[in-house]
Amino acid sequence: MSTTTGPILLYVVNNPAFFLSHRLPLAQAAQSAGFQVHVATMNGPAVARIKAQGFTHHVLPLSRSGKNPLKELHSLWALYRLFKRVRPQVVHAVTIKPVLYGGIAARLARVPGFLAAVSGLGYLFTDERDSAVKRIALFMYKLALGHPHSRVVFQNTSDRDVLLQAGVVRSEQAVMIRGSGVDLDQFSYQPEPDAPIIALMVARLLADKGVNEFIEAAKISQQQGESVIWQIAGSPDPGNPASLTREQMTDWHQAGVVQWLGEQTDIAGLYQRAHIAVLPSYREGLPKSLIEAAACGRAVVTTDVPGCRDAIEANVTGLLVPPKNAQAVADAVLELAHDTAKRQDFGRAGRDLAERAFDINYVIDSHLRLYGYLAKSRMHKRP
Repeated sequence: MSTTTGPILLYVVNNPAFFLSHRLPLAQAAQSAGFQVHVATMNGPAVARIKAQGFTHHVLPLSRSGKNPLKELHSLWALYRLFKRVRPQVVHAVTIKPVLYGGIAARLARVPGFLAAVSGLGYLFTDERDSAVKRIALFMYKLALGHPHSRVVFQNTSDRDVLLQAGVVRSEQAVMIRGSGVDLDQFSYQPEPDAPIIALMVARLLADKGVNEFIEAAKISQQQGESVIWQIAGSPDPGNPASLTREQMTDWHQAGVVQWLGEQTDIAGLYQRAHIAVLPSYREGLPKSLIEAAACGRAVVTTDVPGCRDAIEANVTGLLVPPKNAQAVADAVLELAHDTAKRQDFGRAGRDLAERAFDINYVIDSHLRLYGYLAKSRMHKRP
């Protein structure tokens, strides 16, 4: 339990492990700055680590699928009741469901300040065409982000412009903070190891992360007789319909197509032992894996889609390829594998980009300023 007596800051995140991987340094800094930090997530093994930080934890009944309207209403009602009971000065909602339901509940519960982190609008918005589902999603976002004293943090300009042009957010609400930051000391620049060349993908094992394209690119590389080693670190997500299965990954690993490393904790060490970072995703907010790779001085191959292209400087720190194109992924990886000078130049430029744009200290300072501003609100006094 937090022992500070300052304003209450409540994080709402669906997955406790995601909170630890993407928001822990921020929450620690907020606690040091005097906030009472509360965290609301689904239950799970990572909850114990959250409590061990001295944060107050609340279990939320968030469903994975979102297909049962009664369960979704129950989630919204649970958030409303939580806000009324805890009475936070600021709610920081992260990922889609917490933003949508948390924003609506915060308005109903008259929470003084609301901060939404739009860490990617999702695959629905990769299609430029209008659709009924997209219109419903925009309506939900407008309800959620209509809080009179709020800010909306975007990680890339594409997501920001979609919601600005749709009239979902006001220009004064929108704040650009590129990702959740990287610890430049932990993810330190290291010279490349000796050959063979290792192409590494770090991601959840979902189809829309481009795992299938990575596998196919590895097959193409092997068919051409190349000696590049293709590694993938991550685990399946059985609750996600887009997840690959453990059986599929095991089969590819045993066949020698890729080296499947499973879930890993020392991501810095993985990149420092590799040569090229690969992420063929279909759309992102701003992928943490790519800014971590840049900090370690590794060249990047990624897709020319929102979020991914925002994490690199094209033809300076990495190469952009079309989405859903395994041949292009293979060609780009092999181009860098064969050109040591270009690959290492990209890596050094990536470290420079990380120092300029992705330093965790800048991300923390930017958020603390937003928390301070929202906590001082008197616009929404409680009855």
